[in-house]
Amino acid sequence: MKESLSNDDYRKYRWFLTSSGKLVVGGKSDSQNELIIKNFLEERYRVMHTSKPGSGFMILVSEKWARKDLEEMAVFCGCFSKQWKLSVKGKKISVDMFEGSDVFKKKGMKTGTFGVDGKKENFMVVPELVLVKQKGLLRAVPKWKGMTRKDYYLGIGVGRMGKEEAVDVIVEKLMKRRVKVSKDEVLSAIPSDRLGIK
Repeated sequence: MKESLSNDDYRKYRWFLTSSGKLVVGGKSDSQNELIIKNFLEERYRVMHTSKPGSGFMILVSEKWARKDLEEMAVFCGCFSKQWKLSVKGKKISVDMFEGSDVFKKKGMKTGTFGVDGKKENFMVVPELVLVKQKGLLRAVPKWKGMTRKDYYLGIGVGRMGKEEAVDVIVEKLMKRRVKVSKDEVLSAIPSDRLGIK
């Protein structure tokens, strides 16, 4: 049976809410990329993908947005990509943005692969995230303008820890702050490898 997706199922995918409350949803795999493009994308939505291969497609699920929504989405896209693993401290990740109407699929294209016609806009982003609670779940999200240290639990950047080690450190630090999270919740919130905890 083919997996289907509705707007209520975004939690099965990569997601976060921008500082203005806009939902960004993206694929964790090639098959999920297919599903989010098929089920979430509208012509006037914005779509992002890293300039180099190896990221999920990210969709801003709204026709109305501010510049800060796009900037936060670009950081999120870059952090959950292969470029995060290849990044070095201080190096930015290149992310491209398209209009939903410019994304197409041709017969013979591999699963999770799409073509783009039309203009694209490029964002160069610093790969850094912060841990917060959104919709009752731990999320790793871009730090937005005006956010202070009191607004988030921990910072995450490119580092040397593997994901399992980072999860243990995060859970321990959050427990000290009396924040209840499971290892699975942390695993689903953070990038896949090479982590540094701030």
